[in-house]
Amino acid sequence: MSSRPTESEMSIGQPRSATQCILPDSKVKALAREWLAEDCASFDFGGMVVGNKTAKAQLLCKSPGVLAGVPFFDAVFRELGCIVTWHYHEGDSFVNDKHNKFQRVKIATVCGPIKNILLGERPALNVLSRSSGVATQCKKYIARAKEKGWKGRIAGTRKTTPGFRLVEKYSLVVGGADTHRYDLASMVMLKDNHIWSTGSIENSVKKVLSLASFTTKVEVECQNIDEGLEAAAAGAHVVMFDNQMPEELKRSAKRLKEIYPQVIIECSGGVDEQNIEEYFGDDIDVISTSKLVQAYPCVDFSLKILKDSISD
Repeated sequence: MSSRPTESEMSIGQPRSATQCILPDSKVKALAREWLAEDCASFDFGGMVVGNKTAKAQLLCKSPGVLAGVPFFDAVFRELGCIVTWHYHEGDSFVNDKHNKFQRVKIATVCGPIKNILLGERPALNVLSRSSGVATQCKKYIARAKEKGWKGRIAGTRKTTPGFRLVEKYSLVVGGADTHRYDLASMVMLKDNHIWSTGSIENSVKKVLSLASFTTKVEVECQNIDEGLEAAAAGAHVVMFDNQMPEELKRSAKRLKEIYPQVIIECSGGVDEQNIEEYFGDDIDVISTSKLVQAYPCVDFSLKILKDSISD
């Protein structure tokens, strides 16, 4: 378990790392407002029961995982006039003890009106558990790469939850994975439908190169080495071999690199935690998998009001 920093090391309500600074504050704030509005669209009868007394609540981590989603958790409670004091840093890992059991960890303290703490409880926990789930999943995949000495990048995909992409992409960063492209403008990816619609890989690549900025990379999804060579010859910056078996993939990557060493080679399709090691190779630069943003188990958190902290 990570060592605990003192509260003086943790700035309340402000970015605490370079990673957190990549997030646009206005967007995070807007998301927090949307989540709160979704969960309480009209009346909060539970809030009437507890009232406006001030209290503290403890955020507890109840399962192993990597802490991620701190800025979003903060934003929810900032909207409600509550203060969050973190006792651990984002990116810290919490693991089972020597008996393979998990001991609950006090992650943070939330202070404010009871009704507002409870109003933010579910949206904040939902985001934190999912964000931490993505980061935890990333750490597992990256650990495999380090164990085998593979130097490439493991990346997420654009197969994110609609409306939740910023959180999931940010969580990839916290977990140490590559975000891949954020949206359609981040990089041009020409897939089978693009190629069929224009007649050939060469036509597709040349057309997009005539329109896109010099700052924009072009990636082409290829099914075999012949398509990969055509894409590279046409000027593609990245060749992605899709759904190739590991041995065929390594042969294709080796041949392509011999002719076009500057081209980035990515593989995707069918990669998961059980088989990812089979795809590691010296000529493979990127392994992308939707499992990082589609198949992550959530980390279990809860928020508990401290009875002795309640005051008028």
